[in-house]
Amino acid sequence: MEQILEKIIGILGTANLRVLLGLVGVIPLVVVNTLILTWAERKVAGHMQLRIAVKEVGPFGLLQPIADAVKLLGKELLTPACAQRPLFYLGPILVFVPVLVSFVVIPFDASLQIMDINVGLLLILSFSSLSVLSILIAGWGSNNKYSLIGAVRSVAQNIAYEIPLLLSLLAVVFMAGTLSMKEIADAQVGLWFVVKQPLAFIIFFIACVAETNRTPFDLPEGESELVAGFHTEYSGMRFALFFLAEYTNMLIVSCVATVLFLGGAHGPWLPGIVWFFLKSYFLVFLLIWFRWTFPRVRFDQLLNFSWKILMPLAFLNLIVTGALLKL
Repeated sequence: MEQILEKIIGILGTANLRVLLGLVGVIPLVVVNTLILTWAERKVAGHMQLRIAVKEVGPFGLLQPIADAVKLLGKELLTPACAQRPLFYLGPILVFVPVLVSFVVIPFDASLQIMDINVGLLLILSFSSLSVLSILIAGWGSNNKYSLIGAVRSVAQNIAYEIPLLLSLLAVVFMAGTLSMKEIADAQVGLWFVVKQPLAFIIFFIACVAETNRTPFDLPEGESELVAGFHTEYSGMRFALFFLAEYTNMLIVSCVATVLFLGGAHGPWLPGIVWFFLKSYFLVFLLIWFRWTFPRVRFDQLLNFSWKILMPLAFLNLIVTGALLKL
């Protein structure tokens, strides 16, 4: 066994093997997170809107997510006759891959990080942009006008909101002086960046709601006008992969916000990893809260809000931050 392990290490290298094992270890986190959030979303919605949520399958409906997973596993994988098959098959796969890679550089604790690289934040932003490409491929490959409109909406929405998102992050990078996720978290010992950069945090979080296609910015999926948007033609596990990616992206953006603005794993009394997930899931709760509170905006309102409000505010915040640091 030791000889086999030595050969594997010799072929892959220690760093690559660590990344590979880390990605394998992240898969259970992704699956469990999705099961928890699908249940929590229904329960939160039920309490907020004073109606009955899931309660029949298992105590308090706790087994409902497992029943949903079994149902999706058993459903037939349908492919439209006129779909462009290579693109149609590639969409769900491509939407899921960046989800795993983003976890590589997130520091869950001082000693729990798959890999700390000096451009960790840049890696997350680079791979997150692939999700937009996957949605476009899925919508185009479906050969369905509703899917295509949803895909085009997603591209326009993500381009509009990526710019204020990046500008808000630049202010944090200026203050920390690094792109390493671990070093950014360590720079907040004593005082979180959300106190120093409240406007950047608000801009970042609003942009994250849009980037993850969550209400009130769920225009690519708009059921009331697009049936189900870019994933209209998908069934079974192909459909499940899109929602697995959506719920995991909710956790990723919350983890990134925790590291950049809420001090990461730093906190008193409790272990660091407990603090990290408490902060992250509080932000996930806000995302769920928004969905069941705010109505969906029109598409022109969505774009105007980014270009005319968030963008100038993000530029102003960046200029002020740069000036203060220079002085």
